Order: sequence, then structure tokens, then C-alpha cells
Amino acid sequence: MCGITGFYTQSNSEFVSKGELDKMTSCLVHRGPDAEGSYYSDSIGLGHQRLSILDLSNDANQPMESHSMRYVCVYNGEVYNFKSIAQDLNIELKTSSDTEVIVEAFAEWGVTFINKLNGMFSISIYDKQEQILYLFRDRIGIKPLFYYWDGENFAFSSELKSLLEVKYIRDRRQINNSAINEFLHLGYIPEPNTIFSNIRKFPNGQTGIVSENGFRMESYWDIEGTIRRNVITDQYEAKTRLNELIKSSVSMRLVSDVPFGTFLSGGIDSSLVTAVASREYSGKLKTFSIGFADSQHDESKYARKVANYLGTDHHEYTVTENDAKDIILDMLDFYDEPYADSSAIPTMMLSKLAKQHVSMVLSGDGGDELFHGYGAYKWAKRLTQFPNTTFRRLLGTMMSVYPSNRSRRASYLYKYKDKATIKSHIFSQEQYLFSERELDKLLNQEILYDNNLEQDYDNFVRKLTPEEAQAVFDLRYYLKDDLLVKIDRASMRYALETRVPLLDNRIVEFALNVDPKLKIHGDVQKYLLKQVLYDYVPERFFDRPKWGFSIPLKRWLQTDLAFLINDYLNESVIREFNVVEFKEVQKIVKKFKLGHDYLYNRIWLLIILHKFLIKNKNLA
Repeated sequence: MCGITGFYTQSNSEFVSKGELDKMTSCLVHRGPDAEGSYYSDSIGLGHQRLSILDLSNDANQPMESHSMRYVCVYNGEVYNFKSIAQDLNIELKTSSDTEVIVEAFAEWGVTFINKLNGMFSISIYDKQEQILYLFRDRIGIKPLFYYWDGENFAFSSELKSLLEVKYIRDRRQINNSAINEFLHLGYIPEPNTIFSNIRKFPNGQTGIVSENGFRMESYWDIEGTIRRNVITDQYEAKTRLNELIKSSVSMRLVSDVPFGTFLSGGIDSSLVTAVASREYSGKLKTFSIGFADSQHDESKYARKVANYLGTDHHEYTVTENDAKDIILDMLDFYDEPYADSSAIPTMMLSKLAKQHVSMVLSGDGGDELFHGYGAYKWAKRLTQFPNTTFRRLLGTMMSVYPSNRSRRASYLYKYKDKATIKSHIFSQEQYLFSERELDKLLNQEILYDNNLEQDYDNFVRKLTPEEAQAVFDLRYYLKDDLLVKIDRASMRYALETRVPLLDNRIVEFALNVDPKLKIHGDVQKYLLKQVLYDYVPERFFDRPKWGFSIPLKRWLQTDLAFLINDYLNESVIREFNVVEFKEVQKIVKKFKLGHDYLYNRIWLLIILHKFLIKNKNLA
């Protein structure tokens, strides 16, 4: 796990100086504090910050040149099957690192080498002979990659802040208004947008090619291409195959030359990953969990029970309001753009705890999206059925006047703008964020953009159920641009590598072709995944409601963190930036203080947005 940077230009020798490349690279030292290196000429530069996980020797440092000296590579991530690829290459390797295998595989097979890789990665390879720069991002989008392209000059980096070390790019940045719309609707900014209009997120499953002919992208993997005409319907077959895949995936991800462990929340996904890892690992596995002083959100006791059952070396940390305040005030420095997932706070603290003991952990991300664990999937089905289709406006109005906050919140789900944007609407309202109808009133009309998130879900070889389509939406956006961003920045803040076994591309492709009835079986969500888990850990350990990895933000905004409302949502700040209408903000804050506490996430969005705008005042 590392940080990579680079640039390519044909016409502007002053685009990125050697000093700026060094600044771009050292800006990522938190991602890789073990070694730093660069390759530079007037037209091309590559930079690397290394976190040593495999082959700890200096021989494995980057940039790394191929044996032929024609290609030079910088790379962030891990390729888990590099040993089998090395056997196929049939060459004598100089290191035991996966980087050498990657650059030699490219030298042998060209861009098609990418199809052989099982892992998480952002890779850049420069062909010195042909003067072509190649970039590759993994299939799911686990590892980040940002880029700048203006038609002549190209630059890339693992984090947005790094690109802003280049004066040429920094002087041309502008706030991206469509990204503000998306942020308020989703709580994060989805690919390809960033908060700056001239910097974009490099798409997952893509190859980028930069040369004197310009910049183009080619897809080597997408969700559509993995969907099969027929699904796996036999439960025994599906369970057996899934168990085999998870064991294989976890085993591959335990290859490490440094100490490792797992994040263990006590939920389904992390418990399954931990259980399999504890069987595949011959030693005593280290596990890490976090709890909250607010007992309603404290799942640490469940993690402790699982850890005790599995016999792991378990470590816990309890989060308080004071801990959260310290992180919240600096959150933008970690995420570089508006990002409202408050579970990033405990994730950072958990990463800090784990780093005191290990340099690599396994995490359970991906189980909910692949096996239908979110409430949004039930809503996706419900909103396509009678009477919700015929009487949705009436039902929404009736529920909005009920005295309970739960009914008021649910009423928003019926108030989608149209069927074309229903998936983003369901996600948004399940997360307590702004609907499109609310944004029509809230946003300054000059920066209001149409929702461009939805894609064609009829273009698959089989018709997806509403639950499947909603899950594909989450895989395309929420998982990649929120959850994986959260875990990457939080863990990399402390130079901790996080591997995600459930997002092995073999598991993803398998799960996308499992009968939805094996995912939601009756009222049981993640049914198939749970059946695999219960062979490792007794079912009684999980007989409780799903909480998720969240902090008690609602209560904190009413108490210790109430100052954030006063500091960032006062009339002076709102009117200075003129992004949202102050009267609408006033209404939301007033309702929240009068007991409509389900509005807390909307308030949190507005706080984060205006904190960012204040920090970037000269751009707003």
C-alpha cells in the first residue's frame, strides 16, 4: 500500500517542475513512510511513497524499472496472485515483490496483463521507448486515483491534495457546482466528479493511455459484462462455492511480510472474514474493534463475544465526544473534499489503534452490497408494488403528518421526483440526506444541476430485480466513492494497509449471479452469507438488529457538537457563499431543535459543505 504521483506533457516543460513532483509525492508520506522515490524528465515524472508490506528490502522500492529498462512503474495496492503470474512469466526475478511481477507482466503481455491480476491497485507504467504513459485502476475501485487533463497536460495522484501541489493546476481550479448537488444528495461526490471541475476521479476497471495523441480510456471490466443470463438457484451449490471463494480470498490476503490482523465489529461481514482468517492463519490472529460511550451505538461487546469464541488476540478502544471533536475539525484535511460519512471518525480511531500493533488488516467491506444487507433493497422492491406505486403521493402525505419521527422520515421515500432517479432517491432517504425535491428549494438556482447518476439498468442480459438494480447502484457509487474512500483515507492516515477479501473480483462476479432469493430469503437479508458464517460462528451471536459502524451524531449535534451549527450555518456564512437559501437552512435547523431529529444528517451535510467553502474561500 503506497501513494503514487506523476505527470505527462508534450508541449509544456514548465507544467510540473522536479520540485513540484517531489512535493506531490511527499504530500502522500502518510500513505507510505518507509521509502520515497521518483523518476523525472521535462515531459514525464513518476513519484512513489512506499509502505513496505512485501519484500521489505530496498530492492523493492519504486519507481521500478523492467529488466529491459524500457518500462518504469509506480504502483499502489497489492496483487495477491503475483506468485502464480511469476510462474507464467518463467523468468528469474530479482525481488520477492509484486511490483516486479507487474512491470514484467506488462512487458510480456502489454495492456492485457491487467486481466490476470487479482487484487486492489492503481498502477502507472511509462514506456520510455514509445513515450506512452499507461494507467490502470482495479475492477471495483478499491484503490484511489485522481487525474488532471486539460487537452495537453496530464497529472495523476492517489489523493486530490497532492495534485494541488502543482501551481499550474492549483491556479486553474474552480468549484464544481454539480459536485455540490451530488454531495448534498448522497453525502459524497461520486465518480467521475471531484469538488474541483478540472480534477476527476479515474474510473474503476479502466485503462488510461496518455501519449502525443492525447488521453483516452478503455474499459477492461464492468458490472454489465459480469452479469449472466442464468442465476445460481441451488442453495447447497451456492453456499459451497461461496465458502470456497471466501477461504481462497482470505488465504491470499494473509500473505504478508509484516504483522497483520482484522477489523472486527461483531457484525456479519467482519465476523465471517475474521473467522475464516483465524482458521487459515496458524498463529493467534489479532483483532481490533471500537466502541462508543453512547451505549446505543456500542457494538464492542458483540465483537468481544466473537473474538472470545474464535480465540483471537483482541484489542478495543472506546470513542468519546472529545475524540470525535478533534477528528471532525480536521476531517477535510484527510478527505480533501466535502465528505459526510461520519463513520470515518471511528474508522480513523480504529486504524490508529490497529497501527500500534500491526501494519495490515482485513476488513469486511462489500458484504451488504453483494448480498443485499441494506434496508434500501427492501424499499426498492416495496416502491414498485401496489399500493405504493398507485398511491405513493397520498401515502407520503399521510405518513408525514404522523407524530413519530420514524413515519415522517419514511414519508420522504414516497416523494421521489420520477422513476428515472428512484435509486439515488432511495439511497439518499435511507441515509437521511436531501432529496431532489428538497434541493430544488434549498440550492441557489444558478448552481442547480440535473441528476446524472442513474444509468440504464435494462441493458443487461437478464432483467434485474428492483433489489439487484439498487445493489448495482450501490456498487457503482456508494461502495466505491464512499465506503472504500472512507477505509482508504482513514487507514492510510496511519500508514495501515487494509485488504477487503469480500471484494475479490471472483466473489463479486459470483455474487452478481446468485438468485436474489438466496440473498433476501423471506425477511432474512444476507441469507446466503449468513449460512456460510454460521458454519464458523453460532447463529445466536448475531440475533440482534443491524446498527452499522456509526457514531451517535444526532445526539452530539444536540449537545457537545452544537457549536458546529452556530459556527457554520449562521446567516453570515450562508449568505457569504450563497450556495443554499438561508431561509431553508433556518427551517431545517429549527425543526431539528424542535425534535425532528431525523434531520441531523442534512444539517451535517451543510456543516461539512460550508466548512469546506470557508477553507477554500477564494474559489467559492
